[in-house]
Amino acid sequence: MPTGLLLVDKPSGLTSHDVVARARRALGTRKVGHAGTLDPMATGLLTLGAGSSTRLLTYLVGLDKTYETTMRLGAETTTDDAEGEVVSTADPAVIAAVTDEALAAGIRALTGEIDQRPSSVSAIKVDGKRAYDRVRAGEEVKLASRRVTISAFEVVDVRRSETAIEVDARIDCSSGTYIRALARDLGAALGIGGHLTA
Repeated sequence: MPTGLLLVDKPSGLTSHDVVARARRALGTRKVGHAGTLDPMATGLLTLGAGSSTRLLTYLVGLDKTYETTMRLGAETTTDDAEGEVVSTADPAVIAAVTDEALAAGIRALTGEIDQRPSSVSAIKVDGKRAYDRVRAGEEVKLASRRVTISAFEVVDVRRSETAIEVDARIDCSSGTYIRALARDLGAALGIGGHLTA
């Protein structure tokens, strides 16, 4: 039976489970797991363990992570990312009134130890069923906040248009942080809504 760690550059459109299923077929074993879920939209490193090395994943799951991301401020979606339906958009005048100082203050408020409410369409289980399955079934799901640490929230670029403020950022955070929730919360703090686009 194959054993070891496999570092996968996950493309957009695949769930972490899809990648595990492909690895199981390619390696000819059912004993494959991953060290932390990436949303289907997300791209980047997904660490898999095969065979007896799946035991090592326990030590990787809780490690800090780094994300490079784009947040679109000015519209709110049902999933807090670009895959959801837009539920509200901000007035262009309100978007234009958001200053660089206000943006920086919003980011500072989301840096350090914070209480974060995960997205309702996350993979967190609620009474044995995934939250996203409950939302798709028409239930309203509001998950409890959890303590996470954002050790760095570095703005790389800001692009402004009449309808949005696009923020490219590099984020260092603790395990269990939801980057799309950061986009949602930053947009909410600025009064214009927000979601993750990359």
